[in-house]
Amino acid sequence: MDMIQRALVEALQNQTQAAVVTVVKTLGSSPRAVGAKMLVYPDGKIVGSVGGGEMEQRVIAEAQIAMREGKPRYLDFNLSKPERGDPLVCGGEMEIFVEPLLSTPTLVIVGAGHVGAACAELGKFLGFRVVVIDDRPEFLTREKFPTADELYAGEVVHELAKFPITAQTCIVLVTRAHTLDADLLRAVIDKPGAYIGMLGSQRRVLTVFEMLKQEGVSDEQLKRVHAPIGIEIHAETPQEIAVSIMAEIIQANNQT
Repeated sequence: MDMIQRALVEALQNQTQAAVVTVVKTLGSSPRAVGAKMLVYPDGKIVGSVGGGEMEQRVIAEAQIAMREGKPRYLDFNLSKPERGDPLVCGGEMEIFVEPLLSTPTLVIVGAGHVGAACAELGKFLGFRVVVIDDRPEFLTREKFPTADELYAGEVVHELAKFPITAQTCIVLVTRAHTLDADLLRAVIDKPGAYIGMLGSQRRVLTVFEMLKQEGVSDEQLKRVHAPIGIEIHAETPQEIAVSIMAEIIQANNQT
């Protein structure tokens, strides 16, 4: 097993975000042959190489975009036309495929009440890695959340802010206070989560949004937030509300 294969296995085992870069076609003189691979991490660090220099730096930048978006990219470099903006002048062509490693999608639930518990159970059934955050340790028990992968007790804004949010992360805010919701949204509104939803009445939602607008949060940013959360199915029980929330998450993910 070479160093790239080892790094790839470690990334998959540890759910580490990365992208696999592969040279899929060459024509003429090129720095690497078909099949050459490189692993790129979100911070720009790499394992392996697809040729070095300016061309490789562009590939790394494209891989970082692919990781943020959670979508593959196909790159075409003509290495003999610097006037087109292509790097190098070795006379060949390279086509490169960039594939982000799609880890198990993560459902981050902030709020360990009845709705949070129901979402955790249904989310696990649907194949999500389930993370629950609350500032009340007595609510975060294995008896209440037997299927959750991770439980974090602490100041909820701090815990959410430090959690790694990727394009595979869905965030569900089912807290007990709108003041908490404003702080929580502020912590994630600019991050590349696949879904952000907030529980609450229309009045509560408008109050939170108005607070954020006064702080300079744009309408475009707020459009990312599904609020009131869930598809309208006239849900009443926590379990029915969880169904409406998870249905909306599935709908949002399938539309991207």
